[in-house]
Amino acid sequence: MNELGKIRNFAILAHIDHGKSTLADRFLEITNTVPTGKLMEQHLDRMDLEREKGITIKLAPVSMNWKGYRLNLIDTPGHVDFTYEVSRSLAAVEGVLLLVDATQGIEAQTLSNYLLSKEQRLNLIPIINKIDLPNAQVEKVKKSMVDTFGFSADEILEVSAKEGTGIEEVLDEVIKRIPKPYGDISKPSRALVFDSMYDQFKGVVAYVRVFDGKFKTKDKIKLLGTDTEAEATEVGYFSPAQEKKEEISTGEIGYLATGLKNVNKVSVGDTITSATNPTREALSGYKPFKSMVFAGIFPVNRDEFPKLKDALEKLKLNDAALLYEPENSPALGFGVRAGFLGLLHMEIVQERLEREFDLELIITSPTVSYKILKTDGSTQEISNPTKLPEQTKIKEIQEPWIKGSIVTLNNYVGPITQLVHDKRGQVENMEYFSDKVKISTKQPLAEIVSDFYDRLKTVSSGFASFDWDLDQYKSIDAVKLEVLVAKESVDALSQIVPKKNAYNIGKALVARLKKVIPRQQFEISLQAAIGGKIIAAEQIPPFRKDVTQKLYGGDRTRKDKLLDKQKKGKSRMKKVGRVEIPQEAFLSILKV
Repeated sequence: MNELGKIRNFAILAHIDHGKSTLADRFLEITNTVPTGKLMEQHLDRMDLEREKGITIKLAPVSMNWKGYRLNLIDTPGHVDFTYEVSRSLAAVEGVLLLVDATQGIEAQTLSNYLLSKEQRLNLIPIINKIDLPNAQVEKVKKSMVDTFGFSADEILEVSAKEGTGIEEVLDEVIKRIPKPYGDISKPSRALVFDSMYDQFKGVVAYVRVFDGKFKTKDKIKLLGTDTEAEATEVGYFSPAQEKKEEISTGEIGYLATGLKNVNKVSVGDTITSATNPTREALSGYKPFKSMVFAGIFPVNRDEFPKLKDALEKLKLNDAALLYEPENSPALGFGVRAGFLGLLHMEIVQERLEREFDLELIITSPTVSYKILKTDGSTQEISNPTKLPEQTKIKEIQEPWIKGSIVTLNNYVGPITQLVHDKRGQVENMEYFSDKVKISTKQPLAEIVSDFYDRLKTVSSGFASFDWDLDQYKSIDAVKLEVLVAKESVDALSQIVPKKNAYNIGKALVARLKKVIPRQQFEISLQAAIGGKIIAAEQIPPFRKDVTQKLYGGDRTRKDKLLDKQKKGKSRMKKVGRVEIPQEAFLSILKV
């Protein structure tokens, strides 16, 4: 089936936990794409982590047949960290189902997804989900969608994805309201790579949307971005497993196995064309992503660094946003400095490395990227505090700020604005709609990557959602705070902090480290320092064996002699003893 008029490409967008994956399950069931007996909950969420956490991490495409039409759906993540996955999906479709929970209403990510869709000029079908729940406020949510987005009340569909209510109507409206895909089958073949995976037999498998022409098995293909030629060893659709076909043509979403073994040759956002009759014009990709949070990843067993490197190469193919480079730490040995989209993305990568590749890892505390304007006129960008130049060479340090959007209930405005100010941010604007308010903020990203999200949930009793985008870099009076354990600088515990907060942070840091570093047979000194000047210190007392226990009376000098011998032993041990720093010590920095 390759008539353009019989194809519809669409994505489901929603805030996290508003029911995207359940709606996708009902589509698979009603269209009989997956037989009822084989249908699992969150069927398109293939990772164990997705099922455990109840969230979608990776986009998932599937082709369905409904009333003579081929419906190509892309299920997308809802968490703010994975906006890049959403933008890739939007580059491959013509329409969007905008899903809102009838019990929770419009959230921050709902607003963000709406704006993303409007930027791409996609057709939107608004849907209210979970209408079967006793606490559903359908009319109230409908009114807020009319007021906020400008939809008319009669174009908003009401469904219960769990019960299957209204699902057939949604599929019918997809056919009516979403336009047929554009493209020209007679032009040289062009396809956009919106995702990829690695298969040990097929090599790199590109997930593609074909915009012009068609691709057949055995076709010679070319990737324009990396100037790489290959052969299409297999093409097909997702049903939702890969289903081999003779060809995929204009307007269709499918996969193309390249046979390539080098994962870096197929980059997401690239254009695939025919090697024999190539197009001259590459397709514009999705919204590019930028790493926002950086952390060091080190194996606990130093001999496992090659295993870590190999694991990251394989993981990167299934996660285009993961960036990393080798790093050597005197305290932790060989590892990598990795860039992530946010804290959830960092947590997911760590869990996948530990589970899928059987690695035991230490992750250092997350930092952001700083711009350093030097006295010689040059600019340097650093994400690792240990690479901060000497103070005499620095003219100015700039940190990234974000534009934030917090959606919450009216009665939590006070505590949330106070939290924003505590985190060096400022409230720019407030917009009220029904019982909710949208608070627009500007905040330093460094404050967001610590515990901002946790504290936001606490002060709002869970009734606040947060979305953000990078704004600009602003000047900051900052210093490098070093941590010394047993007089040795632990580079992995260093951080860049505002100068006015340095003393309080240093004091809190050594106090927390005192609680998490285990006692040894010798005294351990913990110090926080700026440029060699100690600003805070703590001591971890040693274990002390009672060496006089075996004495029964006698001269006092016998007791003093034993205590003096013990003291000398402790002193010698303090000079040569090494302190093993547990993972909790690195995690504890997050809470300071």
